[in-house]
Amino acid sequence: MKVKIAFSIAFVLLLVFLFNVKGTSESLFASNKKEATKPPNIIIILIDDAGYADFGFMGSKDLETPNINKLAESGVIFTDAHVSASVCAPSRAGLITGKYQQRFGFEANNTGDENTGDIGLSDDVITMADVFKKNGYKTIALGKWHLGGDTSDHPNNRGFDEFYGFETGSRSYFPIKNPNKKQMLQHNGKRVNFEGYMTDVLGDQSVKYIEENKNNPFFMYLSYNAVHTPMEAKEAHLEKYKNHARQKLAAMTWSLDENIGKLQNTLKKLNLEENTLIYFLSDNGGAANNSSSVAPLKGWKGNKFEGGHRVPFVISWVNKIQAGQTFSGLSSSLDIFTTSLAAANIKKDTTLILDGVNLLPYLTGEKKGNPHDKLFWRKLEESAARIGSCKLVGLENYGYTFYNLDTDLGETTDLSKTKTIAFNNAVNDLKNWESQLMKPLWVEEREWMDVTYHIHQMLMENKKVLYDNPKKMKEVLSKNN
Repeated sequence: MKVKIAFSIAFVLLLVFLFNVKGTSESLFASNKKEATKPPNIIIILIDDAGYADFGFMGSKDLETPNINKLAESGVIFTDAHVSASVCAPSRAGLITGKYQQRFGFEANNTGDENTGDIGLSDDVITMADVFKKNGYKTIALGKWHLGGDTSDHPNNRGFDEFYGFETGSRSYFPIKNPNKKQMLQHNGKRVNFEGYMTDVLGDQSVKYIEENKNNPFFMYLSYNAVHTPMEAKEAHLEKYKNHARQKLAAMTWSLDENIGKLQNTLKKLNLEENTLIYFLSDNGGAANNSSSVAPLKGWKGNKFEGGHRVPFVISWVNKIQAGQTFSGLSSSLDIFTTSLAAANIKKDTTLILDGVNLLPYLTGEKKGNPHDKLFWRKLEESAARIGSCKLVGLENYGYTFYNLDTDLGETTDLSKTKTIAFNNAVNDLKNWESQLMKPLWVEEREWMDVTYHIHQMLMENKKVLYDNPKKMKEVLSKNN
């Protein structure tokens, strides 16, 4: 009898065990299935005024960027990627809207002038945040905005649920005693008093928001002001690089790298790494006043040579895009919007006009070649076009120069007189594109426009640039007179 009872109890326990195992398996399967179908998180890490050659993965030997290198190694390094403008504000306008910013009059730097007031983004233009918020994403903007200071231009009114940053294009990395509205660090319009170093503050907030939104898909626009001037760094890092030829830039870059490392570690800790698509790029080429390097390119921030708009660019999506790739196809920051929509399986509204393309098929091997056959640039008096491997540079009331980048990446040999058919076709392509644009809604200060004009002309003539700011211009011109 005892044996029968024991057998019965054992049989019941076995049934309970099998039921629990089945239930657990089904639960795990359901959980994994849910995880597999969860939309990917999207993170854009946008840095400021960084040089094309100032990262280890781009060949730098003197600036330390181990975490950014790790990010690059986990994905695809682009060698012929460009932003849509060679200065901060219009470049950001193009990225966040996915279209040439000149289409809505955002052509000059800043967000208005003394005649127009602070116009910023057109009220009817759609941002990435607008679309992702509409499709169930939590949307977060961190850091530098520089797309308008009016109420209608505030990130919270341009699709972002959260904004932790500042409106202006440049400010101190340390606390300001009495900042104005544009300079102040804010959270959704309310001033934030902070201690420490701005790059650290933004890095900590990126971690905080990931932790808070780990269970929901999120779109994060992480816009560091590093390594834009003022050249300010933490004392400990200045000491670390006290014998470095580019001490302040090295220290600022190290802080940037540390904080990008924080973000990477948080994604990994929370098991979000494989379901997060990350973009890393600079808003334009290296600046003339922050010790950056664009070698082997010609030019720098503010002009239409390659050094002004060709930028370091990485896309990483662990287990979705093969790691360790280098991609040489002609690509643009305009592609980020379209690529992200495809990654999230969001159908583009038929009324939304985008100038970018989906890069994913090129990175998975489904498509070969160049995402773009042509790219164009214009800021007031200066313009440019990429037509395949050829590059056209234009200056109003001066003319054009024409280069073959396959054989002349440094843009030194003008082919406009020898490759006349290709040259004339490029000029026509540029003019046709310009015919689609609206008149710029504002301009830049005449002194700065004169400086930029001089730089362009000297670079087009392969001559030494005599001045790169209004103060120096006045000094040079007064001596010549």
